[in-house]
Amino acid sequence: MRDFQIPNRSMVCAANGMCATSHPIAAQTAIKILNQGGNAVDAAVSAAILLGFCEPQSTGIGGDCFALINSPGSEEILSINGSGRAPKGIDAEKIRSEGRNIIDPNHPEAVTIPGAVDAFCTMVNNHGQLGLEAVLEPAIQYAEEGVPVSPRVARDWLNDQSVLKGKASQFYLQNGKVPKVGDVFRAPMQAEVLKKIAKHGRSAFYEGEIAQDMVDTLQAHGGVHTLSDFANAKADYTHVISNDYRGYEIIEQPPNGQGAMALLILNILKNFNLEAMNPLGIERTHLELEIAKIAMHARNRIIADPDYTQELDHMLDLNVATQLAGQVKPNQVIADVGYTTHSALHKDTIYITVVDSNSMSVSLIYSIFHGFGSGIASDKYGILFHNRGAGFNLIPDHPNEIAPQKRPLHTIIPAMVRKDGKVIMSFGVMGGQYQAVGHARFLTNMFDYEMDIQQALDFPRCFYDVGLSLLEKGFPSDIRQKLANIGHQVAIPQDPLGGGQGIHIDHQRGVLIGGSDPRKDGCALGY
Repeated sequence: MRDFQIPNRSMVCAANGMCATSHPIAAQTAIKILNQGGNAVDAAVSAAILLGFCEPQSTGIGGDCFALINSPGSEEILSINGSGRAPKGIDAEKIRSEGRNIIDPNHPEAVTIPGAVDAFCTMVNNHGQLGLEAVLEPAIQYAEEGVPVSPRVARDWLNDQSVLKGKASQFYLQNGKVPKVGDVFRAPMQAEVLKKIAKHGRSAFYEGEIAQDMVDTLQAHGGVHTLSDFANAKADYTHVISNDYRGYEIIEQPPNGQGAMALLILNILKNFNLEAMNPLGIERTHLELEIAKIAMHARNRIIADPDYTQELDHMLDLNVATQLAGQVKPNQVIADVGYTTHSALHKDTIYITVVDSNSMSVSLIYSIFHGFGSGIASDKYGILFHNRGAGFNLIPDHPNEIAPQKRPLHTIIPAMVRKDGKVIMSFGVMGGQYQAVGHARFLTNMFDYEMDIQQALDFPRCFYDVGLSLLEKGFPSDIRQKLANIGHQVAIPQDPLGGGQGIHIDHQRGVLIGGSDPRKDGCALGY
């Protein structure tokens, strides 16, 4: 139990339904949808789309999503891949001929076809109860009437606004200025897009006038996107991957997301007596930094579009994890693990989880990647395009080399935990390539150190990122010095390391227990 003299958050407990996400208006909207007779799918999709107006720098209908769904009474977890593919006309050799070795995150070459809208329509039509019109109504209302800008969003808006160009600055700045905390942001033209989707379904977005607006804009900026690229966009059902950690089954999505990296980290950690280490001590911190370094190298070498990922079984093999664990030395930094990405793997994302009164659970993550994505918005409707194609690389014959109709490596990963055949937790951690490390830290906080769900989210984080060992301000100063003494290049990250939310399902007591990361503006709400 936490010390109530130290300001902090409590877990949220409820019996009938719960949402945890990064903005309170979205959490409240999800509860409203549940009270209207919707299920967890309806609530999650409704609130997620609304988050595109609460946090436009992080997400929107020009982005991608992934989702896990567990239906009442079912041991099966449905996995939906709502990530988009590169246009048919993309040409890696042409980009290389210009002397470049990474995809430009602010060029249309980084814009894969947005997949979230098709995924959301698929989810609501196949697994929801209310229908698209009711599910989209709250987002339409807030897009028209506006959402007051919250503190973390205002901070990110200011930091990321420089990428906005052309019409995008007109849609996302107010009289050329970044909105401040409490200023109201409106997106009336996107409300019109959602009205058309509510009436006509996914075809309203991927065909006709709206698609033409998107294609014309991308081509005007130098893109090779066509109407057929948009018309052929389709979310896919996939099969989850999992491993056992301390008696719990950890559920992740397969590539092209980095869920396998989270499982690899946990498999490596099984070789260490983590619970005997101080959770904020030198041993655990050094261990996590070194394992992250090893696991990112494996991810960058292996994970790609599922049609191109060839070594997934090898990556998840327990014997491989044991061999990799042997590379970690107590007082020594791995100097060169071959860590290099050749792609841009950051940054902004929203996560939402909902559990309804029937214990249907949804774990959903939805993103435009970098802050304000590519910085390009469609001329008429202001649909901001993500830049997930920046997750590709330009290494010839690499599994993740950019190619026509191919999906890039994605950082966003929703997750669940199952025990004795039942889903007992739905969770996610935001923060670009930190997410896989964040999953492992969150779970080890809970299962090795017996933290509650809110404490596990609150706890200080560390991350190895391109030569730097990043430690949030919550770490003791002596730990920083001890790490430096053994060779770590220690720094405090410019931004908090991600965010996160989770809901624990206590089947025995019929109670939902939620937590939401204070690094964001959101909360967990239940009823």
